[in-house]
Amino acid sequence: MKRTSKLTRATKETEISLGLCLDGGEISVSTGIGFFDHMLTALAFYAGFGMELTVRGDLNVDGHHTVEDAGIVLGRCLKEALGDKAGIRRFASSYVPMDEALCRTVLDFSGRPFLVFDAPMPQERIGEYESCLTVEFMRALAFGAELTLHQTALYGGNAHHVTEALFKSLGLCLKEALRVEGGGITSTKGVL
Repeated sequence: MKRTSKLTRATKETEISLGLCLDGGEISVSTGIGFFDHMLTALAFYAGFGMELTVRGDLNVDGHHTVEDAGIVLGRCLKEALGDKAGIRRFASSYVPMDEALCRTVLDFSGRPFLVFDAPMPQERIGEYESCLTVEFMRALAFGAELTLHQTALYGGNAHHVTEALFKSLGLCLKEALRVEGGGITSTKGVL
């Protein structure tokens, strides 16, 4: 079974097109925000995804709508590509160090969206990217995918390193949690 999804979403603030394959493929990301492109590319790479994402947003306002809406669409594509989630491992955790920073991600494809995010950003901006948008992306992703997501920056003095460690650890967790290990639903309830 091919675990793929395609979604387009247009609002007055953004136009988004996403093709996602959970089992690999080419990665192409264009959002108009260089650092965010870099983070989404790293996320897809470490998750083992094929991903073609194009976002045209109202960057003349700021990056908020572009980043949040990309999270919404990626979350919805993840949910659609997983179907009934039969056979997936479901849970995962990962630590990633980036120089002086150390971040942890723990997640559960529970069907119950929730975000706990404890990652103070030492600087307000990373190039054209506002570091406060990381939590907005993670929240939108978690709620779109119906994912329980916990992320913590244990320490770090550079917002670039903190953010990159968060995205990379998320990618590693997605790869682990979405790995197919059996045929049944990983839940004592019988449904996720």
